[in-house]
Amino acid sequence: MPYLDTSVVVAYYLPEPLSARAQEFYAAQTSPAVSELVELEFLAALSQRMRVGDLLRVQAEQVASLFLTHLDGGWYTRIHLHAGHFRSARDFVERFDVPLKSPDALHLAAAAAEGLQLVTADQQLARNAAILGLAVQLITL
Repeated sequence: MPYLDTSVVVAYYLPEPLSARAQEFYAAQTSPAVSELVELEFLAALSQRMRVGDLLRVQAEQVASLFLTHLDGGWYTRIHLHAGHFRSARDFVERFDVPLKSPDALHLAAAAAEGLQLVTADQQLARNAAILGLAVQLITL
């Protein structure tokens, strides 16, 4: 089972250049994993797109509702973040040789702790995962 970061989830639910690739990936999965961080970042992405005029409020609400229905319906395996994930993320950042943002470190820590391959559309996150020796799949055009 793969761990999906927010970039893949957003591409699945919202039209963007990587949407077809994300949809192909999803079609081959059963219950991929997402963390509570993905849930939060996904809703924040909807909010941002609404604020910049890419989505109407009603569209953002519909997409959010669909995503939450999928979460509650078991489409995803939910990873609940705990202190151990935060400690691992801190350890990744504290290496000082990997250019990590806090949320990315948490994504990597969640995938690592659960022994899951990280699936991302974020090239820097994929590079960071590789540096840390984590299994990673980069979704590209």
